[in-house]
Amino acid sequence: MIEKPIRKSRADGEQSRERLLLAAMKLFAEQGFARTSTREIALAAGANVAAISYYFGDKAGLYKAALTDFLPPPQKNIEMFDQPHFTLRQALEGYYAQLLGPLMESEEAELCMRLWLREVLEPRGVWAEELNTGIRSEHMAFAGVLARHLGVPVDDEVHRLVHACASLGVHIMIGADVIAALTPQLLASPDALREWIPKLAGYAEAIVLAEREKRQKGAA
Repeated sequence: MIEKPIRKSRADGEQSRERLLLAAMKLFAEQGFARTSTREIALAAGANVAAISYYFGDKAGLYKAALTDFLPPPQKNIEMFDQPHFTLRQALEGYYAQLLGPLMESEEAELCMRLWLREVLEPRGVWAEELNTGIRSEHMAFAGVLARHLGVPVDDEVHRLVHACASLGVHIMIGADVIAALTPQLLASPDALREWIPKLAGYAEAIVLAEREKRQKGAA
């Protein structure tokens, strides 16, 4: 008899926290950190202002949680493309799957992406932290994968190759509005993002193979 209300309370607490996160993501993305008040967030979430302190500590804690709570751990992303038995094509498909995967799973991911763009333009330190932890570790892992398939050490050209391959996926992530405006049919179907993954992998594979051919000719 005692366990039921406890479980309900925990579920209600999780729902309250999630409502605050979603309201914060939307308002921070639209207005920025400085122009968004905790009272405004609480009102949009249908929660008490005190709940922000309870779950997140303060406004800055809520802002950081809104940015990072929906991000998979870097190691989980890396495992999707860095496997010793993967072919180059499999590694590339895994790489783009982990880039686009969150956008396929929830509407919150798109909202989170908009908030990240706001953080890049109006940095409060969270972007620098993510850059030096998650993004750096994934970049280095991907560089290692490409170097392994090229049969070379990780050098500046491999890093340049990583940036070139990454840009293909990043454009889908942050340029969806452009794609929808210019070529809406490419994002119209429910599986549109999933259909992009093998396409991007094919384009990236061509870039990697061109680099391999260039190196082989240079060594001849």
